[in-house]
Amino acid sequence: MIISPKGNLTWLQVRRYWELLYVLVSRNLKVRYRGSFLGVYWSLLNPLIMTGLYTAIFGATFALYYGNSIINYVLAAFTGLVVINFFSASTSQALSSVVGNGSLLNKIRLPVSVFPLSMITANVFQFTVGTLPLLALMTFLNSKSLVNVLALVFPFLALVLVCTGVGFLVSALYVFFRDLPYLYELVVFVIWLSTPIFYPAAIVPPQVRQFLGLNPLAPIIESLRQITLSGNPPDLGLIWGALLSGVIILTLGWTCFHVWRHQFMDLL
Repeated sequence: MIISPKGNLTWLQVRRYWELLYVLVSRNLKVRYRGSFLGVYWSLLNPLIMTGLYTAIFGATFALYYGNSIINYVLAAFTGLVVINFFSASTSQALSSVVGNGSLLNKIRLPVSVFPLSMITANVFQFTVGTLPLLALMTFLNSKSLVNVLALVFPFLALVLVCTGVGFLVSALYVFFRDLPYLYELVVFVIWLSTPIFYPAAIVPPQVRQFLGLNPLAPIIESLRQITLSGNPPDLGLIWGALLSGVIILTLGWTCFHVWRHQFMDLL
């Protein structure tokens, strides 16, 4: 097979990009967990502690909305917490990734997009090794179906798409606005409150509930809970809604990043 020079160049660029991504992800994980006792499993500690706290405070009240079962409330709170924790950690780390590597970019010609993507990928690895097996076990015990276990990949994929899009967007904005981290902390807090994590969506007034649909994490959590907790086959409508939300945000984030990146070097 004859490969054109243009096609060969494209393949070499793709290969170089993936090798660079692998190096950055490996470096990120080694630095993050150097000397750590539990390693990636520390990512489970926060949602487990918070789940216990929410259950102690709200479990008896909100269990009525989950089949009058404390266990179901525990599982619902846990699934919501792992989603919001993944979103918060991955996008916050991506936010400073371009500016944080500004000195490197001024010395070596590198694809700028690899830095926010490496932060998202490191968190994907952490989630896959630490949290996803526990979710898979919860799903199998509730549904007794391998189909539901395999279907977990779809809401997780939607979550990765959302985080990648937001990561591209905030990392680009941070180049122009250096006080963005303070504002983004507030944005994440608003998203956390407006997402039905520790409370059921049913208690939200109807006139307010319609605005919850604008939250990109809401359909992801809803789909994840349906697969994990209901015991029914995966709801394709919820899955498509979550994936569509992810694709839209990824497209928006990547478009902004691509349009603005030509101005980055003047500001780094």
